[in-house]
Amino acid sequence: MAKSLADFIRDARAQINEVDCDRVEEWLDAGEDVLIVDVREVEDFCKARLPGAHHVPRGHLEALADLEYGKAHPALSKARERRVLLYCDSGTRSAFAAVTLLQMGFTQVYSLAGGMVVWEAEDKPIES
Repeated sequence: MAKSLADFIRDARAQINEVDCDRVEEWLDAGEDVLIVDVREVEDFCKARLPGAHHVPRGHLEALADLEYGKAHPALSKARERRVLLYCDSGTRSAFAAVTLLQMGFTQVYSLAGGMVVWEAEDKPIES
């Protein structure tokens, strides 16, 4: 039987760690070491983002996370042992991105449950 989008999302979420907005805000307030990665498109990133977020579009994630790639993202490609928080609009692309980074050997990968939609709805801090 063919898989639906819902099947892919369910499978991804079963493999990853999701965190809620309050936990992420605790990390930020405590100054904990966390690399925040926005996997949305550039237009969305420019409008609003989590404080200190790095932009790594989902469509370029594998290349930019690979140390061997000549144009690797300087922070993400070296973060295999760091806590990495991924987010998108709703939490779907970031869930898929989290699976990818885990497969690439990253050890502390998290996806923001509900993404930017929930972050903004809970009136959490943003940069623009």
